Amino acid sequence: MHTEPSSRHIERRLTNLLPSEALEDHAEGVGVVERQGKLQFPPLVWSFAFGFAAGESRTLAAFRRTYNSTADESISPGGFYQRLTLTLAEYLRDLVEYGFDEVAVPHTVSDEFDRFRDVMIADGTVLRLHELLSEEYKARHEEQAGAKLHLLHNVTDQTVEHFSVTDEKTHDSTLFNTGSWLEGRLAIFDLAYFKYRRFALIDENDGYFVSRLKKSSNPVVTEELREWRGRAIPLEGEKIFDIVDDLSRKYIDV
Repeated sequence: MHTEPSSRHIERRLTNLLPSEALEDHAEGVGVVERQGKLQFPPLVWSFAFGFAAGESRTLAAFRRTYNSTADESISPGGFYQRLTLTLAEYLRDLVEYGFDEVAVPHTVSDEFDRFRDVMIADGTVLRLHELLSEEYKARHEEQAGAKLHLLHNVTDQTVEHFSVTDEKTHDSTLFNTGSWLEGRLAIFDLAYFKYRRFALIDENDGYFVSRLKKSSNPVVTEELREWRGRAIPLEGEKIFDIVDDLSRKYIDV
C-alpha cells in the first residue's frame, strides 16, 4: 500500500544525501567557511532548503529565524546578512548540482518514447524577491516583487536546452519559440502554453506535443490509433468531453 512519506523519512533521505560532514567539508573547500566562526553550515543549508518550500512568505528574516531555531548558537540579523555572499551562492549551487547528479536516474525516458528524437518539457517557476526590486521585477500583486525562471528541459539528455529570467508578469507562453528545432521532438506543456496556433506550428515543423486540455475546449476525435476486441465503442468524430468516460478503453488522436 502506498503511503505518504513522513517528515522524518524525508529528513533521513536528505541527510543521507548531504550529511553534515560533507556540507562542512565542501564549505571549507570553496572558502566560504570562517576560521573559528560560529556559523554552522548544516543548519544554514537546511534553513534555506526548507524555507523555500514554505509558501509565499519567504523572507531573509524568516530564514534567519529558522536557522536560529536549529543551530547551537543564534546569530544576529547583521551577522546573518553579511554572510549572504556570492561565495555562499556558489556553494549552494554546488550542492544543488551534486543533488541532481546523485538522484538523477539514467534512461528515465520509457522505451515508448524512442520514436521521438527528444522529449522536451517547458515550464516556469516564480521566485519571490524583496519588494524593493518591484520596479525591475514586477509581480502580479502590489507591494511584491517577483522574478520568473523559464526552462526548456531536454528529458532525454537530462540537460537544460534553454533558460531565461523575467519579471513575474511575463507569461510563460511568450518565452516558447516554435521552429525547425522541434522536428522529431515531443514537447510537453501545462496550460500556460495552451495555444492552438502554437500546436499548429509544432505540427508544421514535424514535431509532436502533449498538453493539458482547457475546459473551454472540446476537440473532436479524428482517428483511433488502436483496435480493441470485444464491445469497443467507436469514438471517431466524437467530441472529447462528450465521451470522456469511455476514453480509458481507447488510444485516440484528436
